[in-house]
Amino acid sequence: MSRSGYSDEGDNLNLWRATVERSIAGKKGQAFLRELAKEMDAMPHKRLIADELVAENGEMCAIGVVCKARGLDTKGVNIENPKRVGELVGISMAMAAEIEYENDERTRSEWRTDVPEETPENRWIRMRKWVDENLKG
Repeated sequence: MSRSGYSDEGDNLNLWRATVERSIAGKKGQAFLRELAKEMDAMPHKRLIADELVAENGEMCAIGVVCKARGLDTKGVNIENPKRVGELVGISMAMAAEIEYENDERTRSEWRTDVPEETPENRWIRMRKWVDENLKG
């Protein structure tokens, strides 16, 4: 199990994907993506990490960017619980899980032998593009 909440079995995948898409396209989801885009663009160092919201050294994942900008306390938040992560930033569990999947696992080299390990800078570029692709007008 990963922090995205996805399982290897693919149980009810079609229903899950529909839920993710509705969450992203909804009012709260779009507001979060607009905030995420703004805060990512404001980052002095365009880098995203995996497997943590906000690291002790200040680096962060995509959702962590919003957490840090809002001054949210992420200590003690179980990053493998997308429901809790979603509650922290005001988005659905499905959207939190999807962003975590995109941030952490989309290009993991242990699953994808056709791509080299992703750098934090390349993760930022890919995630910023993902945000733009999911923003509606």
